[in-house]
Amino acid sequence: MNESILIVDDEKEIADLIEVYLKNDSYTVYKFCNGMDALKCIEETELDLAIIDVMLPDIDGFRICRKIREKFYYPIIILTAKAEDGDKIMGLTIGADDYITKPFNPLEVTARVKTQLRRYVRYNNLAGKKAAEISEYDIRGLMINRDTHKCHLYGKELQLTPIEFGILWYLCEQLQHFPVQDVTDRGCRGRSERGTDDIPQIYGKKGNPDFPDRGEPFCSEI
Repeated sequence: MNESILIVDDEKEIADLIEVYLKNDSYTVYKFCNGMDALKCIEETELDLAIIDVMLPDIDGFRICRKIREKFYYPIIILTAKAEDGDKIMGLTIGADDYITKPFNPLEVTARVKTQLRRYVRYNNLAGKKAAEISEYDIRGLMINRDTHKCHLYGKELQLTPIEFGILWYLCEQLQHFPVQDVTDRGCRGRSERGTDDIPQIYGKKGNPDFPDRGEPFCSEI
């Protein structure tokens, strides 16, 4: 692994601990205890992920998140000592991809780092590929593979008919380019006299018991 990771935390012991675990996994680490030095690093260094504490001595972590999102799209994980939902919601709203509440297990941090980087790299690769070259999608808990003809939802394998698999693959494929409603209109128009609004429900919830019943068609979630 050669990914570069930024750590910003004014608690030296915590920053040092995260650094040790990340370096053990062969990541390159840039560590700072204040926001201004971190902002300078962000401007001058090519980074792949940032871990940012909310409470810093000079500027808060939310401001750093905003500055990153003005130019960059790499994952951001925020650290917070507060358990209130407000901080978590604020961080996710302004562009963070994940959050970790202190105290935490450093192994959890490294696991979340790997997950975010894996998604970031996968989606970047997908963006540069032609549709015919893509054999797998991983969208919010749904993993579907065209080569193996298998589909998993939150780790559970779904038993799909060929038609169900084909429609679900089409939706995942088109979601890379169009909003959900546009996708369902494009893919389902003409396939049933019942209308486009019924098709996602038939194949997304009513037609297969493996899909979770959350009160709305599954395709509206992905």
